Amino acid sequence: MKKIYLLTIFLTALACQKKTETEKATTVKDEHSYSKPDLAVVKHLDLDINVNFETQSISGKASWQIDNISKGNEIIFDENTLNITKVTLGDEEKETKFELGKDVEFHGKPLHITIEPNTTKVNIYYSTSKDAVALQWLKPAQTADKKKPFLFSQGESIWSRTWIPCQDSPSIRFTYNAKVTVPKDLMAVMSAVNPQNKNDTGVYTFKQDKAIPSYLMAIAVGDIEFQSIDNRTGVYAEPSMLKKSAWEFAELGKMVVAAEKLYGPYRWGRYDVLVLPPSFPYGGMENPNLTFLTPGVIAGDRSLTSLLAHELGHSWSGNLVTNATWDDIWLNEGFTTYVEHRIGEEIFGKKEAEMQDVISRKELDDNIAEYGNTNPDTRLKVSLTGRNPDDGISQIPYVKGYEFLKVIEHAAGREKFDAFIKNYFNAHAFQSITTEDFLKYYNENLIKGDKTLADKIKAEDWIYKPGVPSNITSVSSADFTAIDSIQKNWRKTGIKGLSQKIKSTTEKQHFIDYLPEDITPKEMADIDAEFNFTKGGNFVIKRQWFVPAIRHHYTVAYPAIEQFMIATSRTGSLMTLYKEMVKTPEGKIWAKQIFEKAKSGYHATTVQAVEGVLK
Repeated sequence: MKKIYLLTIFLTALACQKKTETEKATTVKDEHSYSKPDLAVVKHLDLDINVNFETQSISGKASWQIDNISKGNEIIFDENTLNITKVTLGDEEKETKFELGKDVEFHGKPLHITIEPNTTKVNIYYSTSKDAVALQWLKPAQTADKKKPFLFSQGESIWSRTWIPCQDSPSIRFTYNAKVTVPKDLMAVMSAVNPQNKNDTGVYTFKQDKAIPSYLMAIAVGDIEFQSIDNRTGVYAEPSMLKKSAWEFAELGKMVVAAEKLYGPYRWGRYDVLVLPPSFPYGGMENPNLTFLTPGVIAGDRSLTSLLAHELGHSWSGNLVTNATWDDIWLNEGFTTYVEHRIGEEIFGKKEAEMQDVISRKELDDNIAEYGNTNPDTRLKVSLTGRNPDDGISQIPYVKGYEFLKVIEHAAGREKFDAFIKNYFNAHAFQSITTEDFLKYYNENLIKGDKTLADKIKAEDWIYKPGVPSNITSVSSADFTAIDSIQKNWRKTGIKGLSQKIKSTTEKQHFIDYLPEDITPKEMADIDAEFNFTKGGNFVIKRQWFVPAIRHHYTVAYPAIEQFMIATSRTGSLMTLYKEMVKTPEGKIWAKQIFEKAKSGYHATTVQAVEGVLK
């Protein structure tokens, strides 16, 4: 019996080993990376860099521990606008040959490095150029405090290769340690375990022991201070922004607890946020341990903190379970938008959740209308071959992905779907997966051969077909219904007193969204006098209000619109306004004038996007 038992153990172990080897050898073809991870792949990075504000460059050494799976003589990295000076192998730093391939727009060049069959470490000496899309160098005048320079990175989608030579695919994960030398009066932070105080050496060390994809490599350097919120959350910001930021995000710890209650333990240790200067191109970026945030979220009344719920949600969907290619970005953003809404419902209540659902539905309808119902870019699984993968970062994967998951929740029941998502995150933790991997898991663990349930959901229609399937769930909000009633009557009853009935940011958004198509500049002025949208609105309200102001030639708001568009670099918000402007010849002239004034403060990806609209 003992021999049979031991034989059984041996055969089981052998089978498991073969299974592991098979899984290890199975790689995803990523059209946006030159790397060939099935032959040789990175596993860990030791980064030693110096940040120089005078030359606006980062220089140093990226030491990669690799797995030379094929025992071949080459490993391929991605690089874009870097200056590679030397490559060595191993701890003994034996110099080796390297060669750069053909430059392709957006993608940069492949970096071919000669290795040996037993090579486990590759050291790349390099420096960045002023063309590095990922790096935004700010002069003191471009910061909140106007005293010291600032640097931040933005790696998503394929821009990390402009500041680190790497295998720049979301399907390839690695751990990292870093040593960063900065001017002694500044502080460095990264997407890792961070210091909470400046030191007097200017040398900071970091450790990220959770495997992450390259686009989540992040760095910021500036006159930064820290204030804790609770035992595992806190805020980094410039001194003048610190106290107001900490007050704004007072419920951050509660959000983490709410997310854990739904989707299991937060696995990254600390969850801190960094409030950046206005040229940051997004509302937020979910860099592990340290979300990067726009200062536009600091409204002074905690009305825009739902953005935090989105970025926090990425700690499960995106950072923990990652899209394997940019064609699968809905797996990151659709799931995260769903998690954001669920956290929001837990924190802010059912009524707010219903209003957010209506706003999301309008956003989806508007985006489908703009793209066209048959446009392949309105599918969840898109094809970005030969294109800038940033083209896939529209609102479609966010809001259509959210609506798809709502359909599943509605068909399966919330309790069953909650258990499914929690298990999905656990089953794929610290892995990068494709849409097809998700579908396989969904069919095996939720559908389980139930044809009636599958037909209710129509998953493949949602994922692979353009437009919106007919089984989308209905949305409604009693609060918005009351505002709709006001919209029908305010021309008769007058504007005065409406600001006492329409109070929250969400309610004001809805009111602005459904202003009459034939509204006059005089009526716009009356509404502005009642609500003070032009001067007193928060970031979101201003963005909403400025669309009808442009459309209906409310010239009183034009100076504020120009100031708004110069002061921020949030790509999505700016694109909304530039797209509205270029609908008329005079608007296009105005848009170009604003762009010329503003572009020096815009992030490089924002400049690219706006230039596309202005053409």
